[in-house]
Amino acid sequence: MRSGLVQLGAWTAATGAAVALSWLGVHAVLVDTVFEQPVAVQLPSVASTKPAETTPPPASPHDPPPSAAAPKPTPTPDPDPTPGATAASRPTAAARRSTSPPSTVHSYPVLGGRVALDQRPTEARLVSAVPEPGWSMQVWHGEQWLRVDFSKDDRVSTVSVSWNGTEPAVQTYVIGN
Repeated sequence: MRSGLVQLGAWTAATGAAVALSWLGVHAVLVDTVFEQPVAVQLPSVASTKPAETTPPPASPHDPPPSAAAPKPTPTPDPDPTPGATAASRPTAAARRSTSPPSTVHSYPVLGGRVALDQRPTEARLVSAVPEPGWSMQVWHGEQWLRVDFSKDDRVSTVSVSWNGTEPAVQTYVIGN
């Protein structure tokens, strides 16, 4: 009986150590990852075959003031991206937005799924890839290209985008019946 309790204790300790080590490793990677705020994207209906284009509205210091009926938002402090920087030396939120390159989100409906890409003047980023029921999906990417495949049986639909310091070039094609 005592031997069984010793084995159970050793197994519990080893399992706890493995879980803790795994969590610390994943946590360390995720903490260093920079996430941008998600942007709501209006995608076209399934009946539409033309890619949709949406651009987030630019913030302008010349926007009209909100109406008197609308509640006034409470100001929130800007997070300090650089430790030790004073408020006077930090760029404002509007200045940070104006320095980022413009982007446009395009949606590509293909047989087996839909891909949304954030296309910028010299790069593209995957926003989402959603397979239709019964289809599987794979994503590959490199520094200057990405590819999304939707597959079912002997059919494969592909959305491929590449760039090399130029405007992204998107190709869609289907292999199989």
